[in-house]
Amino acid sequence: MERILRGVMRYRHSTREQMVQEFRKVRDNPQPKAVFFTCMDSRMIPTRFTETHVGDMFVVRNAGNLVPHAEHFQDEYFSCEPAALELGCVVNNIKHIIVCGHSDCKAMNLLYQLKDPEFSSLDNRRISPLRAWLCEHANTSLAKFQNLKEIGLDKPLIFSSETPLRKFVAYIDPENNFAIEDKLSQVNTLQQIENVASYGFLKRRLESHDLHIHALWFDIYTGDIYFFSRNAKRFIAIDESSIERLLDEVRRYYS
Repeated sequence: MERILRGVMRYRHSTREQMVQEFRKVRDNPQPKAVFFTCMDSRMIPTRFTETHVGDMFVVRNAGNLVPHAEHFQDEYFSCEPAALELGCVVNNIKHIIVCGHSDCKAMNLLYQLKDPEFSSLDNRRISPLRAWLCEHANTSLAKFQNLKEIGLDKPLIFSSETPLRKFVAYIDPENNFAIEDKLSQVNTLQQIENVASYGFLKRRLESHDLHIHALWFDIYTGDIYFFSRNAKRFIAIDESSIERLLDEVRRYYS
């Protein structure tokens, strides 16, 4: 806590005035451009690695960057995540939803262990809110990944996107650069696109191409950010060699 309090003092004497000026600029007319779902991992600092500023986007964080599927809710949506979708995309008319996973995700490492029936038993879930959260809302990701392992990790997966009729193909880590849990993390990140699209209050905008869902993935050990390219059917590192191609894809399909 001492470190945080001293950090507040450094902020007061360094960047506070700059931030206040930014707050004043957007106070009466903020125009955020994205709803950004990511993990609560302390190493994930999305406003830093996207170079975004005050008023640029809504950020929602939880264990495992999950967006619970609408099927988990009956009469009302008792969850922060769909409330954030409504606030961002209905109330504020934001056009872009981004889900960002990352390497060495502790939630995904735990999810991989939950393939063991004993580890994921009801008794164990009752003593672990984190296990219960993952079993309830990430089980689809785990099942999809387990199926991929059975058919071969080099085989493609098929995901639904903005509507049930719009699907996309994904090859997970075709160069085999990442650990098995990181491959699961990438599958989980893409599964959230399906989950986001499950909400009825987004249906009209998704069907009319007025709302778009994207996936990013962050390698915390190299600092590289990957964008899921539906053209390339895989996560592509955003760098000098790929940026123009990725921008062209975004302009063509998501503008």
